[in-house]
Amino acid sequence: DSEKEQLKTLKRVVKHFENGLPLKDLGQIIKILNLCAKKMNEQEAFTEPLCELIKLFGLPFQKKKSSDEVNYSTEVSKCIAELGYLMSVPSSQVRIEICKCVLSFYKMELPGKLLSGYQPTSANYKIQMAESGELAKTLVLSLALVENQLTEKLWVLKALQHLSISGKNCRLMMEAQAASRLCLYLNGADPSGQLVFRSSDILWKLLENTSKEEVASQLSSLECVHALKEVFVDILHGFRHSDHQLRNDLLMIATVLAENPAVPMVESGFAKLLIVLATFTEVKISNPLVKDLKLTYSYEDFEMKQLLFNVIRVLSKNPSAAQLLSENNVMPALLYYVKPNQKPGFHDWSAAQYEELQLHAIAVLASVAPVLVDKYLSCQANTLLLVFLEWCTGQDPFFGQGNSFHGTGGRGNKLAQMRYSLRVLRSVVSLYDDAVNLNLCDQGAISQLLDILKYAAKKSKEKEDATLLEIQADTLFILSVLCENDLHRKELFSYEGIGRLIPFLQMDPKKLHSGLGHNCLLFSALDCLWSCVVGCYIAEDYFLEKQGIFLLLDLLALKEKNLCNIILGILVEFCDNPKTTSHISTWRGEKDQTAANLLIELWRQEELELGVRRDECGRIVDMKRPIASSFQRQQKVIPVPANCPTFAIVEVSENMRGKLYSLLCKLGFENLPGLSAKDFVTLAIIRHYIDFKVGEVWSEICEELKEEFRPIMSDEEALEAILKVSEDTGKAVNTLQTKILERQHHQEIQEEKETYTKIQAILKQREMINKSWENFLARTSNYEALKKAKKLQEKSIEVSRSKIKTQNGTVHSTDIKGLHTTV
Repeated sequence: DSEKEQLKTLKRVVKHFENGLPLKDLGQIIKILNLCAKKMNEQEAFTEPLCELIKLFGLPFQKKKSSDEVNYSTEVSKCIAELGYLMSVPSSQVRIEICKCVLSFYKMELPGKLLSGYQPTSANYKIQMAESGELAKTLVLSLALVENQLTEKLWVLKALQHLSISGKNCRLMMEAQAASRLCLYLNGADPSGQLVFRSSDILWKLLENTSKEEVASQLSSLECVHALKEVFVDILHGFRHSDHQLRNDLLMIATVLAENPAVPMVESGFAKLLIVLATFTEVKISNPLVKDLKLTYSYEDFEMKQLLFNVIRVLSKNPSAAQLLSENNVMPALLYYVKPNQKPGFHDWSAAQYEELQLHAIAVLASVAPVLVDKYLSCQANTLLLVFLEWCTGQDPFFGQGNSFHGTGGRGNKLAQMRYSLRVLRSVVSLYDDAVNLNLCDQGAISQLLDILKYAAKKSKEKEDATLLEIQADTLFILSVLCENDLHRKELFSYEGIGRLIPFLQMDPKKLHSGLGHNCLLFSALDCLWSCVVGCYIAEDYFLEKQGIFLLLDLLALKEKNLCNIILGILVEFCDNPKTTSHISTWRGEKDQTAANLLIELWRQEELELGVRRDECGRIVDMKRPIASSFQRQQKVIPVPANCPTFAIVEVSENMRGKLYSLLCKLGFENLPGLSAKDFVTLAIIRHYIDFKVGEVWSEICEELKEEFRPIMSDEEALEAILKVSEDTGKAVNTLQTKILERQHHQEIQEEKETYTKIQAILKQREMINKSWENFLARTSNYEALKKAKKLQEKSIEVSRSKIKTQNGTVHSTDIKGLHTTV
């Protein structure tokens, strides 16, 4: 029981295990550690032995068998967890020794001499056990104990740095609110600068290995954002290379925070600081924060500039930051880059760096412009962009580097600049703001955009890539928005624009699945056709002259689900022009297919996908609900307000049947060429589509009434009569379909009979020919047969002669002298 004896015993234990602790003894060693920790509260003499014992945990554990690692895993993880709990011991020396021990897990050094009969455990064993024992979580919680001890705090952070390499440890640290704890300690006093460096490094790893949203949520308090802002301001004016790197790391963390609208970036003033930093080189700003700040144009400053541009992009999505963006000249700063590239570079940026910044600025402008429309117009952004696009299509020599994310596809050309400028225009015209669109059109944007289409089409013939396809798709979209609902603009588009559209409609169908973006391009072309041509008779007639309807029907014949709906919509709109139906009727597809046959095939395909009930011949099965889909049959009627459409009405816009019906109505249901009996069976249903749809609506009304109240007798009789009309229509159509099929069956039988008659006649003819041949052979080989044939011939000649003697007439002999055959 004496203190001296206990200390001697501890020394002997340390000496005995100086080459490593066996796995089987770890439980007892931990008990000894805990006893020492309790003794330390009374006698400081136990501090040294406790530290010596903790050092033993830094050596590799010893195992007798390979299976020991698995067998003792639960005990080992508990022991390492206990090691973390010893951080509560109020001794700086013990705490530092524990942190050193954790660091040794990641840099394991073998002792000079191994225990006899033992082997060291695998290199990653302790790291895995630390994860199982939740050591990282314990160390994060221990930060509260060392809050006022800088040296101990730095050792804990160093240990956490190593532990945060693991994703599992990072998740454990997040459970202990590591992000908010570390952020609050950022601006503590630390002459060495290690506190900020290590804390930011751990935060960065937490962002990489866990959910960014969860990290941002923990840092969403005003105190955390203020702490981050103060540290960033302090390090902003640093001159060392490490300061610049740390500044950029903090800036990246701030960007992640800005992506979460709940984080008070605006309220803390951090957002304004970042906006000012992003624009101070392009726009003169009298702000004390940037008064003495100068860029060195090093790689770190270049990276900072890009990060600041990205922050502006992120803030543009936050409605509360819109006022800040407007007040701090963000629009003029970004538009500064919308001009032909200067050579060499800009200020002290290299040509490649300037190009990268230019493209990044224009990409950010696409996000900012829709938020700051008034600033966009006041800065004459449309004019700048159109002039810049003119430079992009011009012959001025320029060799883009194309070595950045935004420069993809732009090496040796101006396509990257064109691509992002068009993205800006696309983003602002998408607002459907009359002032923006009018401003564009007044400056001749329609004509210039058509020139861009021509330029891009020419480049595509040389080499087609995703960048060129995107340029063309965006141009078509911008034209669609500008010309929609404006007859004058459609007329401006008509002749040249239709000439540009036709090649897109002639696209090789195989390209639609190439993955480059041809499908998006085709959809943009169809959208442009609908917006820029339909509704203007001059443009429609010119499109018809160019055989555009034939091209649309060729695309429809591909039966691509996504294409069919939009093409049918365009064709329905086009049918308001009286010349269209003749073009549709004239069209012939593969195997001489007619448009009517194609439309009916599409109807059958649509009903098959919708699960409409039909028998094997295509006839109506359900007389009460002849056109109901499987979903409609399962759906219960839900009472809705009068201004809300019911499912029967909504269903019309959700499939192609309504458009197919409209088109066939335009073509007429009589005398449609190229239809089979099966087509006529389907056509009988299509012809009564509206009747059936009205019946569905009345059926819904009846169901809704039953849900709410009971109709009076007269109303109930009227409803029953209405529903019976719909059912009778279904029965009548079914009867007509049966007659069509019977008539077809009768016709097939008649055709079969005629075919058999022809076959019989052919066989009889063959028999006669064979018999004639046999007679001929007999005459040539049998003399008696020849004599008999000769007599028959003479008799036939005699019978054929006229019995009336002609007077004074010359009689000719019918025999050829010397002939010995009857051929």
